[in-house]
Amino acid sequence: MQHELLDPPSDAISSVVFSPTTSTHLLVSSWDKTVKLYDVVDNLLRGSYNHNAAVLDCCFSDGSHIYSAGLDHCIKSFDINTHNEFIVGTHDNAVKCVEYNIENNIIVSGSWDQTIRLWDIRNKDTQMGKYHMGPGAKVFAFSLVSFQLVVATAGRQFFIYDIRNMSEPLQKRESSLKFMTRCVKCMPNREGYACSSIEGRVAVEFFDPSSETQSRKYAFKCHRRVIDGHDTVYPVNALAFHPSHGTFASGGADGVVNIWDGFNKKRLRQYPQYPTSIASLDFNKDGAYLAIASSYTFEEGEKDHPPDSVYIRQISENECKPRHLTAAAA
Repeated sequence: MQHELLDPPSDAISSVVFSPTTSTHLLVSSWDKTVKLYDVVDNLLRGSYNHNAAVLDCCFSDGSHIYSAGLDHCIKSFDINTHNEFIVGTHDNAVKCVEYNIENNIIVSGSWDQTIRLWDIRNKDTQMGKYHMGPGAKVFAFSLVSFQLVVATAGRQFFIYDIRNMSEPLQKRESSLKFMTRCVKCMPNREGYACSSIEGRVAVEFFDPSSETQSRKYAFKCHRRVIDGHDTVYPVNALAFHPSHGTFASGGADGVVNIWDGFNKKRLRQYPQYPTSIASLDFNKDGAYLAIASSYTFEEGEKDHPPDSVYIRQISENECKPRHLTAAAA
């Protein structure tokens, strides 16, 4: 069961993010320079605010404070209740990623200026750290779980940090995928992460560097279609882990969303195709809803495309559960 949100953004959608406290509240950031807050059950736009340029990412710290960043180089804070907003800090280029770290009460931002920066959200414009990824290492994506930060940069590089000590990465890795990284998401159980590329593949990786654990990592093909006898490959733009089952969703430029059981290496289901590319995905805090941004991601350049939309899918009890748990429950 699913429905489409009313009053969607007027341009490409960059990110959909559920509230960590209110299970029905969803943030949507867009190239139309807005960040919008929806109640997904009431299908109501509850508020919005603007940047001076396209917004590339957004996050909550708690249920009432929002952070967002984009092409205007700024990280902006917005209070849902008072509508107060201010600039937390700036980068030297577009800010691609922004995420809140609850353990340290800080905002982490990653930019095309090749830096990761940490911000104390209790004090305006208080930068706690600035860390260079290296020459040419634009930040394309990152993901946080507890104290572990995984950063994906240009050149197919991955840097794994402990957020409490950012002076040196714990590990540097080259992507096991041969093409540019599009998305990375940490596992809720903190054992590793999944990443995806522009060439229709997803890799499942683990933090523990021991040979025994590393032997468990793998990659697989997905989001491909045979058209006129030719195998057409699509970028995998979005990944999202179910918060309790550990399964994950992938969304591709083919307009398809798949649910995967990463530990048993099985696809659990594929939803009917959406009107255009899947730009972003997120499960809410209890895994009862999946937000799906159907929004053209310009992999084929400028062309006419379906309207940008956000769909809210209600997840049934067994829909994202690994097969062995579903069978046991039966």
